[in-house]
Amino acid sequence: MKKLCALAVLLCFTAVFAQDKQESLKINWPEEYNWKVGSDQESGPTHLTELVPGKETVNKWTLMGTIMSIKGVKVATTAQMADIFRQSSLAESPESKLTVLESDDTAKNIWTLFKVETPKFPNDPKPESQLYYIIQGEATLYVNFIAVKEKTLSKSFTEKWTKVFKASELVYL
Repeated sequence: MKKLCALAVLLCFTAVFAQDKQESLKINWPEEYNWKVGSDQESGPTHLTELVPGKETVNKWTLMGTIMSIKGVKVATTAQMADIFRQSSLAESPESKLTVLESDDTAKNIWTLFKVETPKFPNDPKPESQLYYIIQGEATLYVNFIAVKEKTLSKSFTEKWTKVFKASELVYL
């Protein structure tokens, strides 16, 4: 009976501590931009944070970083990740072009890196392009991108931000 009680107590402690483990994605955003939070919103399982350089706002920006986590979402392949954004990009502008740059379906946490380049929108002639990094956590999908008001992403921009995103890491608190 004592062994059974000890086992029950041990299982209770294990269950309590296991539930406290929280996963998040840590990205070291380059300090040169003096980032500030432009918006921080949570709606159900989705948490969205938008970052802009210190002298800009979410309504008037030249560079914007977006961090989104969607709890309870599991995607099976990186192709599914890109397809979701391909469809939404084309719905916003038929001129959008999505290009997958890298992906890994064999990693413990599958991930993909792709760019969406939009020269103009139907009701807005201003261009916008994004470099996306999406990684599947244990029970959360992390969608991150950096956006600029350009028709296309330059090679140097893509290389710089690819390094930033690929250096990110899933951490457990």
